Amino acid sequence: MKKLAYIDGLKGIGALMVYFCHFVFAFYYAAYSLLPEASHTQSQIEIMLGKTPLNLLYSGNAAVCLFLVFSGFVLCLSYFRSGRDKKRLKTSAWKRYFRLMPMILVSNLLIFLLMSLGLYRNAETAVLTKSEAWFAGFNQFAPDFFGMLYESLIGCFLAGSNDYNGVLWTIPYLFWGALVVYLAAYLVGKNPLRYIAYAVMIIVSLTTDIYFAGVFLGFVLCDLFCTQEKIMELWRKYAVLPLLSFAAGVYLLSYPSIGSDMTGTMYAILPPAYTVVYHMAGAVGLLTGVLGLSGLQRFFGAKPFCFLGDISYSLYLLHFPVVATFSCWFFLGLHGRLGYHLTVGLDFLCTTALVLLISAFSRKYVEPLSGFLEKGVQRLAGGRKKERG
Repeated sequence: MKKLAYIDGLKGIGALMVYFCHFVFAFYYAAYSLLPEASHTQSQIEIMLGKTPLNLLYSGNAAVCLFLVFSGFVLCLSYFRSGRDKKRLKTSAWKRYFRLMPMILVSNLLIFLLMSLGLYRNAETAVLTKSEAWFAGFNQFAPDFFGMLYESLIGCFLAGSNDYNGVLWTIPYLFWGALVVYLAAYLVGKNPLRYIAYAVMIIVSLTTDIYFAGVFLGFVLCDLFCTQEKIMELWRKYAVLPLLSFAAGVYLLSYPSIGSDMTGTMYAILPPAYTVVYHMAGAVGLLTGVLGLSGLQRFFGAKPFCFLGDISYSLYLLHFPVVATFSCWFFLGLHGRLGYHLTVGLDFLCTTALVLLISAFSRKYVEPLSGFLEKGVQRLAGGRKKERG
């Protein structure tokens, strides 16, 4: 079944934005905090950029919302496109843990090793980059092997435990959110009134944990995209509608993550207390717009974006330990010789190349471990059934 290249491309962009977010927060914290005392330029250009749509390039919260919505969209794509075969849902559900866990374990093993060797230099670096409020506290504890195993195998799935790898706070949404989506599709996926059930799912998530809503909203868009042909035909026919949706999505997604007073900016009309709501609505608006515009689909389906989509999971899990070790060592070694901005610029180029290289290597040689594990569990389960029979 043909993949939707532009969805993979969008997922890749979301993962890259998370990396950009963590690098910028580490070295130009004022671009996020909008605090003059954290600025490294006399003109305080970081703060000015942080109040424009350009902050979307490094908006971590917006990137997470995008990632969750896109992930929700692809969860049941094969189910809807294959005539709603429930067997696909069962298979996807039991494989979900084994798809996510191996890379989490590998990344946490790597982090445990780096911490044991004393290679994390983020606390020392944060003092010089004025990012102590954000960057200094990560991984500043004695590593414990069994604690790391618990986080990798159980903790991050049950409660989003993320002591070793900060990005693991999103795993419950990618795991439990997926299981809820599979269950909903299994129970009501063929029912004409299923959108009522979908609405209940979304309302409950909005009142309890809005990040789950991202996965559910992506799933609903997938259902509409695959099953409501007349609606999609009209949506594509009147191109101005998806174009407005895309523009509104970008505007909402670019609302500064800090959520402070935006008086005097293009965001002044929005109350500052609802940042996550804006980002989640923006992610839905952006995806809805892309689904209706073939030009955007070709753009986001370009090979560079598809490459990012292919390595997105590894990129998401592995970039931060690189920033907290290699980027910090690079900065500490050269900033006194080359000056702050030149050092950070070279650091960014080298770190980006290294992150992409490691992620591509991981995608090719490490991520396939999940497939081997799935097959092993499947054979084991099959063997036990034969014994019982």
